[in-house]
Amino acid sequence: MKKILLVLFIAHFVYLIALKWVNPPITVTMISSWIGTWGTDTKFHKTWVDYSEISEFTKLAVLSSEDQLFPDHNGFDFKSIEKAMKHNQKSKKIRGASTISQQVAKNVFLWQGRSWFRKGLEVYFTFMIEKLWGKERILEVYLNVAQTGDAIFGVEAAAQQFYHKPAASLNREQSAMIAASLPNPVKYTVVPPARPTLYRQKKILVQMRLLAGDPDISELISSK
Repeated sequence: MKKILLVLFIAHFVYLIALKWVNPPITVTMISSWIGTWGTDTKFHKTWVDYSEISEFTKLAVLSSEDQLFPDHNGFDFKSIEKAMKHNQKSKKIRGASTISQQVAKNVFLWQGRSWFRKGLEVYFTFMIEKLWGKERILEVYLNVAQTGDAIFGVEAAAQQFYHKPAASLNREQSAMIAASLPNPVKYTVVPPARPTLYRQKKILVQMRLLAGDPDISELISSK
């Protein structure tokens, strides 16, 4: 039993390191979404693109909407976590406080859910990818594995399906619209745009203008 556990630990560690350079082939969320398309007219879409092939507007939009402190934190935004905990104690509507790093840890290595066991694993994987991958790789993976529509994953697939262009050509408004869908990409539709998506897009566009001059964010989103 100890040998099996040791082998599993080494295997997961090797996989974790390999993903610094090798793109994750698929995630549990993608598999679940793909199975959900069986027997329907909905098609599954997933296309990976390199970091340099994604519009800087898209990177900025996602940072503005999902994690404005991403360049500065170590994987966890403790102030937001504290605020979310206080909110959730008083409200039936659960508010999350996951950073982009936490979302990548959950999407790539784990499954959806709110159990304490899964949350504990999320903390571990978040810590590891922050140490091993670096910010640019984490953001690149997020932009490629995040669900952006019904059975649509990644900003490239979203750009092709919604705007018939590559992610590299997305403009400011289109990038903000895709970013606006991220909290609930099935409900917050991009095309046709749902009312909540349009509302969020306007807020994101304001934040994009405010964050555009931040030197850390400017350096991070620059294509290489």
